[in-house]
Amino acid sequence: MAIIITDECINCGACEPECPNTAIYEGADDWRYKDGTSLSGTIILPDGTEVDADDAQTPISDEVYYIVPGKCTECKGFHDEPQCAAVCPVDCCVPDDNHVEDEETLLARQAFLHNE
Repeated sequence: MAIIITDECINCGACEPECPNTAIYEGADDWRYKDGTSLSGTIILPDGTEVDADDAQTPISDEVYYIVPGKCTECKGFHDEPQCAAVCPVDCCVPDDNHVEDEETLLARQAFLHNE
């Protein structure tokens, strides 16, 4: 499953540079599929949706750091554990029950994001 940042977040930013997929953004910041990935231009997401990887997307949170579920791989393909959770000083990076995914799905997303 993807990771979510709870509202206990203190906005320290420790998690953001640890994400190998650039799936973590500061609250109110726009995000893009191209950020930290090999994606660019018009792409077809694994769910069949067509998007422009360069287009700014609406922030998921205006208050605290947030993780884009469609870019989160729980660090599969990079690390043994989610790095955001490992560095979070208040343990607010937790599994997201709304985005439960198996390891095969997470590894496929990692390959998609990085054209592997």
